[in-house]
Amino acid sequence: MIDVLTTTTLKATGPQHASARFMRQHPARWIALGFGTGLAPRAAGTVGTLWAWVAFLVLDRWLTPASWALVIVTAFGVGLWACTHTARALGSSDPGAVVWDEVVAFWLVLWLVMPAGWTMQLAAFAMFRYFDAAKPGPVGWADRLFKRRRGQPIGWAQGFGILFDDLVAAGCTLLTIAIAVAVLPG
Repeated sequence: MIDVLTTTTLKATGPQHASARFMRQHPARWIALGFGTGLAPRAAGTVGTLWAWVAFLVLDRWLTPASWALVIVTAFGVGLWACTHTARALGSSDPGAVVWDEVVAFWLVLWLVMPAGWTMQLAAFAMFRYFDAAKPGPVGWADRLFKRRRGQPIGWAQGFGILFDDLVAAGCTLLTIAIAVAVLPG
């Protein structure tokens, strides 16, 4: 029923803009907008990824690797709902203010590279941001795969697409790190 109301409201009022007021109107928006980090006036994806990094470092004190696996899978499932709802409400199949995709994907990267020193974490951050923003090769393909076609309503496929290209960016980041570790001395 919420999705029907959101679609009806969107048709009546047109696309909305992400704002603190918009975010406070529904719990899905809090999540999708990364608890406000997606409202950054510039580089919202980078700000969301920085928040993910800090949150990971704080939570990692209490979570085991197995617990992290459960957190990441749960965050993906909740994110699918939150990103789909928020994209519908904003009238865009991949709104820039939605940063939960960066959060989940960067948690995946950190989960698989930790324990890692500061330099490796920074390199992982830089590589992830490059793959996510520039969208080379497979990341660009993944980004285009679930885009809404003209006249098509925003649905679960677009919500999945918001998360999917960031997971591919995470995979490219992890592959690059693995190659670098295998090739570089020391």
